[in-house]
Amino acid sequence: MDVLNPVFRHHHHHHHNHRRCSTVIAPNQTISSLLITHKKPIFISPRKCQFSVICCSSSSTSSQSPEVGSGETAESCVNLGLTLFSKGRVKDALVQFETALTLNPNPVEAQAALYNKACCHAYRGEGKKTADCLRTALKEYDLKFATILNDPDLASFRVLPEFKELQEEARLGGEDVGYGFRRDLKLISEVQAPFRGVRKFFYVAFTAAAGISLFFTLPRLFFAIQGGEGAPDIFATTQNAAINIAGIVVFVALYIWDNKKEEEQLAQITRNETLSRLPLRLSTNRVVELVQLRDTARPVILAGNKESVTTAMQKAERFRLELLNRGVILVPVIWGEKESQIEKRGFGGPKKAAAALPSVGEDFETRAQSITAKTKLKSEIRFKAEVVSPGEWERWIKEQQKSEGVTPGEDVYIILRLDGRVRRSGRGLPDWNQILKELPPMEALLSKLER
Repeated sequence: MDVLNPVFRHHHHHHHNHRRCSTVIAPNQTISSLLITHKKPIFISPRKCQFSVICCSSSSTSSQSPEVGSGETAESCVNLGLTLFSKGRVKDALVQFETALTLNPNPVEAQAALYNKACCHAYRGEGKKTADCLRTALKEYDLKFATILNDPDLASFRVLPEFKELQEEARLGGEDVGYGFRRDLKLISEVQAPFRGVRKFFYVAFTAAAGISLFFTLPRLFFAIQGGEGAPDIFATTQNAAINIAGIVVFVALYIWDNKKEEEQLAQITRNETLSRLPLRLSTNRVVELVQLRDTARPVILAGNKESVTTAMQKAERFRLELLNRGVILVPVIWGEKESQIEKRGFGGPKKAAAALPSVGEDFETRAQSITAKTKLKSEIRFKAEVVSPGEWERWIKEQQKSEGVTPGEDVYIILRLDGRVRRSGRGLPDWNQILKELPPMEALLSKLER
C-alpha cells in the first residue's frame, strides 16, 4: 500500500518514490523505457518510520500506543490506519480510512485515505469497492495510474474484471479518469507513428475542401437538371458533385480507420506496460520485474496446461547452451496455477526491486538501474524463472491472445525482444530449432540493434 505524500508515505515491503515529471521520449521507445525529466519533487520518500509529522510504524519509538490519539484528524486517522494495516488488522484500518474521509480532509489527505482504503478492499477481495475508491482518487484527487499498476498491494485487484474496466477508462481518458495516463500513451503513440497526426490533419482539411466545393456544386447541379438558357452542363456538374461526395466519403473513412488504428496501438502500449511490470523470481530467489531483464535477456513465455508446459521445458533442455547463448530465459505459466507461497494478497506481497527501468509516471532516479546493478542482475539470470502473481500473468496472456484472434486459454508461446516488446507468438509448443535459427547470439550485431 503506497501513501502518496510526505506525511502519509508508508513503506511496508517495498519502496517507491513519486515525483511530478515531464516526459521526454526518444524514437522507438516503449512505455517501459521512457526517460523522465525532473521537476521539483512534490513527494518525499522517507525511510520507514520517518514521517514528517506522525510516525506510523509499529516499530515507532513513541511511548504512546497507536490506537490512542490526541485529537482525531484526517491526518491522524490515515496514519493510524497505516499502522493497523501493517499489523494485519485490515478491518480496523478500513474504519480509520473511512473516518478520515468524514473529517474534512484536504485533497492530499483525501487521496491518501481513498487509495489506502482501496488497498484494504483489495485485500478483502472486494473488487467493485476497490475500483470505486481508485476511480474517485483518479478523477478528483490527481492519483497517478502508474501507482495502481506498480503497487503489489493491488496485485489481487489487477486480476479482477473491475481492474480491466478501470484500465480501459484510463486508456480512453473517460471522464478524466487517468487523463495523464492517456496523455503519456498518446505521446508514445506519436513517436511510434509520427505521421498519423499529419495524416489526420490532411483528412480533415481535404474533407472540408470537398464539403465546401460540394456546397457550391449542388445549386449548379439543381440548375443544370432544370435546364434552360445558361444552365451548366449537367454531365460535368454531376461529375464534379460525385467527385466531391466520393472525396468526403473516402477521407472520412480514412480518418475513422486511422482513429481505430490509434486506439489499437494505445491498447497494445497499455499491454506492453502491464507486461513490463509483471514480477519474476530468478533462480537466486530474487524477485524482479520483467522490465529489469531488458537488454540482458530474451524471455520466452510458455503458457498452457501443466503437461504441455512441462513437455516444452524438457525439449528446451536439449538446446540449453544454444538458447543461453541467445539470452533466452524460460518463463512457464500454467493455467490456473495458484499463487506462490510467499505471495499474499494485500500487504505482504513480494518486494519490489529497488532498481528498475523508468515508466510512465515513474521517477527515473528510483527506477533507473546503475551499471553495477545491471551487471549483478545479469549474473543472476539463469535458464528458467518462476512467475510471481500467476493470476496477473494469466490475465495478460489471455488479453494478448484475444488481441491476436487466438482463443483465450489455448497453449501458446510468446517470444520477447531484448527491448521488452513482443517479438512473435504462436500456438502450441515452440519449435526450438526454428527459434535458434531466428534469434541471433547476444553478441551479434542484430542483437545490438534490438536493444
